[in-house]
Amino acid sequence: MNKIRKYLLPALFLGFFLFGLNAFLESKPSSKNERVYKVVKEYSPFYIEKRFGGLQIMSKEDSSFKEKPDNMNFFKEFERLEREWGKRHLKIDKSTLLILDNNGSTQATLPLHDKEEIGFIQRYYGVK
Repeated sequence: MNKIRKYLLPALFLGFFLFGLNAFLESKPSSKNERVYKVVKEYSPFYIEKRFGGLQIMSKEDSSFKEKPDNMNFFKEFERLEREWGKRHLKIDKSTLLILDNNGSTQATLPLHDKEEIGFIQRYYGVK
């Protein structure tokens, strides 16, 4: 019984530490290609608004659109919304990214320099 008491506090500390570390790693946003994401973000209708009560996802196109996911799922939900938008509004033509508007006409083009940028578009936005 005395052995259990000796290891109980360190075991609880380690357990809570591992649980917190796991929660932190799960809620972390995925990595992005800065050059491509910066350009595409200008045309994406979704943005993050910081409020006193926390973060919320807003839309530039629909003023009534507000999502307030919990902190654990916030970045995953934001990425899901961007991915849905990207599948409809982004297109890769050879080594050029075409950014389309809601009508399907080209708003902007971005030359992609290497395979890493093409891979980012395919992985993050789900564009094929």
